[in-house]
Amino acid sequence: MGGGRSVRFLATRRWILFAIVVALLAWLAWWLGEWQFGRLEDRKASNAIVERNENAPVVPVDQVLAPGREVDEDDEWRVVQATGTYDVEDTVVVRYRTRDGASGVDAVVPLVTEDGTAVLVDRGWVATGNTAADPADVPDPPAGEVTVTGWVRVDATGDSTEVTDRSTRAISSEAIGAALDREVYGGFLDLRSEDPEPEQPLEPAELPELNNGPHFFYGLQWWFFGVLAVFGFCYLAYDEWRKQRGGVDGSGGASEGAEHPAVDGDHRPADERRGG
Repeated sequence: MGGGRSVRFLATRRWILFAIVVALLAWLAWWLGEWQFGRLEDRKASNAIVERNENAPVVPVDQVLAPGREVDEDDEWRVVQATGTYDVEDTVVVRYRTRDGASGVDAVVPLVTEDGTAVLVDRGWVATGNTAADPADVPDPPAGEVTVTGWVRVDATGDSTEVTDRSTRAISSEAIGAALDREVYGGFLDLRSEDPEPEQPLEPAELPELNNGPHFFYGLQWWFFGVLAVFGFCYLAYDEWRKQRGGVDGSGGASEGAEHPAVDGDHRPADERRGG
């Protein structure tokens, strides 16, 4: 009973569908692994930009930002400096910001420079509890002329940037500039320092963690799942083949040469008739 016949079960509809499902799962796991490794490379590239820009010399804000111009991704986290006067009346709060489980808001205040153009400065975070935040409740920035140093940030996009009653869920210079009806630089700054310092400073911006994240291990996990799916299919196929081969070879069953008791016309064995 040849092995060629023993694997014919693989051509049945059930096993063909099973093989297709396993192949799709293996392909999906491979693709997800590749996607995670792609994210790892993006993370490394982003970290390299942050490290380079943090170590670059501080430059005037107009060397990096311009009114109505989007921030180049290679300039994000660049450290720039601007001098001007805060327009406290146009403070915009960024809702739903939490730190260590505490509710709060970020305070974004336009810093009006000498030529009248404003740069939006996220001065930091302040706790608000479970109450709605009002711009008037945010501690005031330094009065008079202030020199600000901060990290350049790229504008957010989407519906979350909508400004209502001087509050928003994400910072967009375009949306805030339109809501305040004033010319602003593209992008915004996360505050690093103010001179002079405020009487009541806010919690500073949280800088990105410069690590590679979990992407490498996630990628390996997805690839492992794909290999596991193929291995499982092969094992089940082998188990099926082994069982069928055992049945063909006579394991646990009757052999082809076994003798059967003789039965005569009255359906009794001959030795019983002779004894009877």
